[in-house]
Parts: sequence; structure tokens; C-alpha cells
Amino acid sequence: MLKDPSPQQFELEMVTLDELVPQNHLLRKIDATLDFSFIRDRVRHLYCADNGRPALDPVLLFKALFIGYLFGIRSERQLMREIQVNVAYRWFLGLRLTDKVPDASTISQNRRRRFTGSDIHQEIFDTVVEQAMKKRLVGGEVLYTDSTHLKANANKQRLVRQEATQSTLSYLDALDAAVEEDRQQHGKKPLTPRTSSSAAKVIKKVSTTDPESGYMVRDGKPTGFFYLDHRTVDGKHAIITDTHVTPATVHDSVPYLSRLDAQCQRFGLSPIGVGLDAGYFTAAICKGLEERGLYGVIGYRRPNKIKGYLPKRAFTYQAELNTYLCPEGQTLIYTTTDRKGYRHYRSDPEQCRHCPQLSACTRSRDQTKRLTRHVWSDAKERIDAHRLTPIGKKLYQRRKETVERSFADAKQLHGHRYARFRGLEKVREQCLLAAACQNLKKIALAMA
Repeated sequence: MLKDPSPQQFELEMVTLDELVPQNHLLRKIDATLDFSFIRDRVRHLYCADNGRPALDPVLLFKALFIGYLFGIRSERQLMREIQVNVAYRWFLGLRLTDKVPDASTISQNRRRRFTGSDIHQEIFDTVVEQAMKKRLVGGEVLYTDSTHLKANANKQRLVRQEATQSTLSYLDALDAAVEEDRQQHGKKPLTPRTSSSAAKVIKKVSTTDPESGYMVRDGKPTGFFYLDHRTVDGKHAIITDTHVTPATVHDSVPYLSRLDAQCQRFGLSPIGVGLDAGYFTAAICKGLEERGLYGVIGYRRPNKIKGYLPKRAFTYQAELNTYLCPEGQTLIYTTTDRKGYRHYRSDPEQCRHCPQLSACTRSRDQTKRLTRHVWSDAKERIDAHRLTPIGKKLYQRRKETVERSFADAKQLHGHRYARFRGLEKVREQCLLAAACQNLKKIALAMA
């Protein structure tokens, strides 16, 4: 016999909020992992001590943001609607069933006004990393670094073209010293010092909506305005130890060494090895890794060459003579070292003119083969040899299980495909909170 259900929506029930939240819920594990009360002490100086209306508890505010990042809720209005009906969210925030949920504008205005220019997001991230270190979840022996793109909140059609000065690299002083030393050894005159007026000028595309984003044009990547999240992950439990945001026009290798030093100094890390993508395979990075005594393993990218042409590896470098030897036995002699750190070598056109491999070697009008070699190429070759060793292969294989998986989880589960806000500083806050939440989840699950 089929009966209509009796109305039960208005019955009085005696329950506690704690009973309604499953014991194995993720938020329970996170709440047991970290005491968030430190946030209140870190932002106390941003509030008036004896005047004004009672403020929303900053611990509740940031824990609400954590919920949004943990469960991939990008909209703050939608986040408040979810907190309204989700008892687990209420329990995590310390709200009773009858308590009023804060308005979305309260959170957004605090984020825009009160916390703008503060380091609270960085401090939260650092505190979570320190918590992971106390629980021995950070080994600090091997660090993996890579970058991923976040689509800027900007239409790629709305842009202007502006002339800009090409950004200078952090290692220019060391490079200039190496170039001058190399030129002196070869009896060359010193180069004129660099000046601000001699910096290269470039025409770049600037978004009229978000001018701080960068117009990305890369092989296999979408085209448009993006930001890059440069992330470093520890090799033990894939705890994120650093996240750094730049416009998409900044190459991966540019901030790497400075960010590596910053996190090692901040957390007292003493790595012995690093694993990097092929995009980091530059002479400056290899030189920097050797100076720091690190066993670097960097991926390989097949160089582009014209079909039918001899590759550069077909020419043998003779270190003791500082010359190159071509496949036909001719010697390419040193000519000069340019400002960018490249030594130039050239062949004798009289010999090349009668060479049977001339058409596969060069198409220059003067029938001269030219090669270049960086002053730090020795370090580059030594680092490149690491990827072929058993230790290097094992170290690099772990990269896809750490930093690549970290980015995959961030994009799939934590809304990391798109920049929620406009401006470099706000996107940086997004990446810091997303990384902190990923670390919280890993700590909670590992300790559980």
C-alpha cells in the first residue's frame, strides 16, 4: 500500500552541528591539522583597536576563502550560498545553524581594501609550509620546479601596442665579468659598459583590461593574455614550497635562481638535487646550479634544424685548442666573444668552397660556416650529462609525480585555469591561497 509521506520539514529535532558532519570529512582533518588563530594576530594591526563597528573575524574570512579554493568555488557570491546550506562548511567556520552568513561584499571589500598591500597571504602560505616541516613531510633534498599558465581576465582582442625596454636579467653582472675575462684571455679589447639607453627596445602587446598580464605566444600553448605561476614542489610528499607569479612574457628561467635562494633561506632548506623542465636548460641556470653545488637534472628538447643540414653536434669542440673540427676535418677558429656571452667560430671559405658537404653545412653567401659557443657551455654540458645517469633518470622520473601532478590537481580541482582577479598582486594572492590549500589537504590526508 502506497502512502503519502507525512510532512517532516517543521519538526523540532535536537541535534548538534558536530553530529551532522562525518568524522572522515576533509574539513575535519584540516581543522585538526592547523590552528588558524595565528591569522588574527598577523592582521591585528590592520584593524582599529577602539573605534568603529565590530569587524568580521579575519579567521572566519580566510577560512571561508579556503573553502572556496579547496572545493573549486570561484565565485564569492556562490561561496556564501554554499556556506548557507552546507553544515560541514558552517562547522568549519564556527557558525551555528541559525547564524547569519556574512555577505559576499564583506569578504570582497576586506580583500580589496584592508588586506591590499599586506603580506598576510604569503604569511599564511609560509606558516602552512612550516607546519608541514614540523610534521616531517618536507624532505628538502630534491626540489622540482615548473610553471603553468592562468588565463587572465582580459579579452585578447582589446590591446594596444607599446614600446618597452627589454627586461634585464639578474645574472648580467656575472655574465659581463665572464665575457670580459674571456675577451682578455683572447687578447680582445674590452666592451663598452652597458647603459640604460643601450637596452633593447621591443614592441609588446598590452591589454587595456589587465595591463599587468602578458601576451603569451608559445608552441603548443594558447595565445592571449596570461599569467605564469612558477611553482616549486618538494620531492618527498609533493608539498609546495614556493609559488611566484609573473606575466606570461617572462621566461621560466628568469626568476628561477632567485626564487630557489629565497625559499632555501626562508625555510632553511639544503637541497642536493633539482629536477627541471627543458625550458630551464640555459647556460645561466646550469652555471648557477653548479655554483650552488646542486645536482641538476634538466629535460631534453630536440633542437630545431633545417632538414638536410648538419646538426651542431656533428662538429667536435676541441677545448685545449678552443676550436671546432668539422666532419671533413677542417678547423673553425675563434674570432670574438660578444656581449651576450657567445664565442664565435668561423671556417676558412677557401677550404669550404671545395667541400663535398658544403650544401649540407651552410648557405652563407661567402661560403663560411659559423658556430657559436657560450662561455658557460662547459657547465651546460656537465648538467646535461646528469639526465643520462641512473640517478638522474630516477630523479627526473619523479618530476611528473610531484610538480606536474600538483598543477594538474590545481587546475582540475582548485580553479587554477583562470585568474579570478585582475592585476599581478591579486593573482599572486590567488596562487598563494590555492597552494596553501593544496598543502593543507596533503598534510591532512598524510596525517590521517
